[in-house]
Amino acid sequence: MRFFDPHIHVTSRTTDDLEAMAKAGIRGVIEPAFWLGQPRTQLGSFVDYFSSLVGWERFRCSQFGIAHSCAIGLNSKEANNEGLAREVLELLPHFALKEGVVAVGEIGFDEITKAEERAYIAQLIFAVEHDMVVMVHSPHRDKKNGIRLSLKIAQECKLPMSRLVIDHNNEETVQDVLDAGAWAAFTIYPHTKMGSERMVEIVKKYGPERIIVDSSADWGISDPLSVPKTAKLMLERGIAKEWVEKTTWQNAIDVYAQSGQLDLDVLEGEGAIDQSGFYGDSSVLRGQTPRVDEKVPN
Repeated sequence: MRFFDPHIHVTSRTTDDLEAMAKAGIRGVIEPAFWLGQPRTQLGSFVDYFSSLVGWERFRCSQFGIAHSCAIGLNSKEANNEGLAREVLELLPHFALKEGVVAVGEIGFDEITKAEERAYIAQLIFAVEHDMVVMVHSPHRDKKNGIRLSLKIAQECKLPMSRLVIDHNNEETVQDVLDAGAWAAFTIYPHTKMGSERMVEIVKKYGPERIIVDSSADWGISDPLSVPKTAKLMLERGIAKEWVEKTTWQNAIDVYAQSGQLDLDVLEGEGAIDQSGFYGDSSVLRGQTPRVDEKVPN
């Protein structure tokens, strides 16, 4: 089977991870902008980070046959530094409208503060103005109320629910998201968010419509193979292959393809690899012999 992981922080992963992902059938990924584990203190650090998402990380994935897209946004945690947040919001159009950016994200709430709400609204308005998809981070605490507030504000900002992905859902929140007409994404992240066993039961209960499985693999204890592993368990537990394909491949493509920035030809291609190229003067090979497959996607 082939898989699409629409929420993974590739900048935190190694080339060994990328090789394993490709071998497991992951053909495409989306890398949303997020918090790097410690606060950024100046605008330049955001400039460099956003640049890496639309540049180096896209190239790095391509060297292993993985199509890379990204989402650009001011994450909720750093929205609470309001002075810096205002500068980042002014920077947003310079990156969010670039090639390969499929959404504004991940944005939303962390501690559910007024500062986070102001940043969220500003980015929703930007997304509406530019017909963009939005990827929402839901808070780890008071998640149900945080998601309900996220949905309410998005509706007030006139964002079409068909362009809204709410991530980090659980059993208590999925019905609210589906009832609103948005897409319900689930992070298969060990111990803290959602496990594969629980995900199987959610798909059994709600079916595959507008349900998305992702890994959110980052710098913490996480698994970049969460999507294929969950798919395997779903099949073992008797879930139809068609449902598995929708939740681990097609649904994510359907929502993010609305951006016009998903390279569907690459996703649907043979996954051939050409490691002879460089990004600037950089290569992931560090002097090793490049792999060049005979058939390279157009």
